[in-house]
Amino acid sequence: MSDFKKIVEKHKNTLSAIVMLAAVVGIFWAVNSPALVGVAASNRQLPVYCVQRDDRTVAISFDAAWGNEDTQKLIDILDQYGVKTTFFVVGDWVDRYPESVQALSDAGHEVMNHSSTHAHFSKLSHSEIVSDITACNNKIAAITGATPTLFRCPYGEYDDHVISAISSLGMTAVQWDVDSLDWKGIPAGQIQRRVLDKVQPGSIVLFHNAAENTPEALPGILEALLADGYEIVPISQLLLKGDSFIDNTGRQCQR
Repeated sequence: MSDFKKIVEKHKNTLSAIVMLAAVVGIFWAVNSPALVGVAASNRQLPVYCVQRDDRTVAISFDAAWGNEDTQKLIDILDQYGVKTTFFVVGDWVDRYPESVQALSDAGHEVMNHSSTHAHFSKLSHSEIVSDITACNNKIAAITGATPTLFRCPYGEYDDHVISAISSLGMTAVQWDVDSLDWKGIPAGQIQRRVLDKVQPGSIVLFHNAAENTPEALPGILEALLADGYEIVPISQLLLKGDSFIDNTGRQCQR
């Protein structure tokens, strides 16, 4: 055996270890490279969490899926401050409370789609999602005369195939960047602090129509926002018109 072959045989295990280490390092770099991570994130399909706005404009939204004790009270509070908002309603809720859907529409609030039965959409097929959303759209349109253009995923859950199905209907999926956490039953003062500490131009705030302390918290939030120079609009008026894109944080931006 030549001296070279003897050396190779002697260090075969060491060479194998070096090759394996180099491969691991290469894979780690590829997965964690900022450029590649950025590309992967930009390829994800995301809902709108907030909007890039230069002016002090925000949107307030309410999800309506179960109870209805406070809907009219919320309408009255919003009317007192001259504020219009967006209500995302579930089709089953529409069936139970058609008079509230009509009242929301008559008061000038947007009535948008929050699914038919509040199912976990990531477990549904494309056709099942389309069928579910369309059923709720039809129920809302039968009462308000307007077919919803915005959709909020039940439980805030989504993946690429969910957003793709929503987009195939010509609708925009909308999340939020400020969660009031009112659904947890936290005190009104805590709800107010959460919202006012986090809100910024272009924010979308999440409330619920049947949360225990939302009616008590809402007036102080509206007063503070209006006093701070904010204009509060329905979500469709907050969204950018024309050519835009959603960045990897869910912010809708102008091109």
